[in-house]
Amino acid sequence: MRRTRPLLAAACSLALATAGALSLGFSTAGTTAATAVAATGGKTAAAVEVRPDLHQVPGASFADPPTTAQCESSYQIACYGARQVEEAYGLPQLYQRGYQGQGQTIVIVDAFGSQTIRGDLAVFDKAYGLPDPQLSIIQPAGKVVYQDDWAGETTLDVEYAHAIAPKAKIVLVETPTDETEGTAGFPEIVKAEEYVIKHHLGGVISQSFSATEETFPSKGSLLGLRSAYIDAARAGVTVLAASGDNGATSQQLDGTDLYTYPVVGWPSSDPLVTGIGGTQLHLDAAGNHTTPDSAWSGSGGGVSSVFSRPWYQDGVRADTGGSRGVPDVSMSGACDGAVDVYQSSAGKPGRWELICGTSEATPEFAGIVALAEQYGHHRLGLINPALYRMSATKAPGVVPVTSGNNTATFTQGGKTYTVQGYSAKAGYSLVTGVGTVWAPSFVPELARAAR
Repeated sequence: MRRTRPLLAAACSLALATAGALSLGFSTAGTTAATAVAATGGKTAAAVEVRPDLHQVPGASFADPPTTAQCESSYQIACYGARQVEEAYGLPQLYQRGYQGQGQTIVIVDAFGSQTIRGDLAVFDKAYGLPDPQLSIIQPAGKVVYQDDWAGETTLDVEYAHAIAPKAKIVLVETPTDETEGTAGFPEIVKAEEYVIKHHLGGVISQSFSATEETFPSKGSLLGLRSAYIDAARAGVTVLAASGDNGATSQQLDGTDLYTYPVVGWPSSDPLVTGIGGTQLHLDAAGNHTTPDSAWSGSGGGVSSVFSRPWYQDGVRADTGGSRGVPDVSMSGACDGAVDVYQSSAGKPGRWELICGTSEATPEFAGIVALAEQYGHHRLGLINPALYRMSATKAPGVVPVTSGNNTATFTQGGKTYTVQGYSAKAGYSLVTGVGTVWAPSFVPELARAAR
């Protein structure tokens, strides 16, 4: 998630600890810098740097894709490669039946993009035996000046959307400004996404960014940026957005301090967008589950202060009250279970790094949507009504997540705060939505339900 300003990135770190809740501590030396702590199921782990665009384990740099055993030995956290993630969601069963995303296009929107993404993706594909996709790069909102500090988000998004739907086309939409908090960056994003929709460039749009609702100057200023999502709904385009990586809270306008009460981010809170939360996978070296998925303590979730409850959430009103609830569904995002990503920069050799967050979960779910589009031979459009119908009828492809929570405890300005979050449970919760997915069942179910 891009949730901190670039100038603060070097000071930010996320540490995995034994606490049962997401805990964020702040240093007051110079500029306040955020430190986050995520639950790891009883293990003490290495620090994870909060960069402008993602969470990354500092110093974790490998010449070859690291194994889970290597990560557990060196950094006390699990890490997973593309094939393990595929296996975890049962995707090989779909691939063997010919469903790999052929004929579908995933649109990925990222600030600044990456000038090395084509070469990085080629290395990633070779390492995991993946086919090279048709990758198009466009800049419809203006010329982009590449920034290495932001390239990791693009790399993560492209590589893991591709890992889930290996034969889907990818359109990378690079925008010329960053989106931190408030309206910054969103006018260019809206322009770029309207271009994508007008020119029919893809059936699903993946957005690994958000801004806390309270950081917008007014409710009207936020609502005035919704045109792309309105256009997408009319055009039958599915729009996804990451729910955030700070549990039940999120950044204030300075991009560093946290709200001391529950908040959520937009656009994941938009009723026309599918909010994607994060889970923690527990896998062996082959990608088999050793225990069921649990909620990631960093998974953004709660109720909107801007949008009222949409009709498709009427069945979960006990959780959402009269407000829009976030997220809608979840996939892998925990830092104890970070994914292997290959990244280089201009003039520097590439290395394998460990990255995590709902920025991971969102492009992964975009791949799932592309597979469902292929299966159903049609675009899915707004899938939220289908997700809640599938959950209500206990569709086999919707996997309940019943452990974990997103309570946030942090120190700020010399005081310690706890923002009470939400516990995962069968059915709907404000930490993982309706749950996670078992792709061999979920893909055909979604294709049939989203008509």
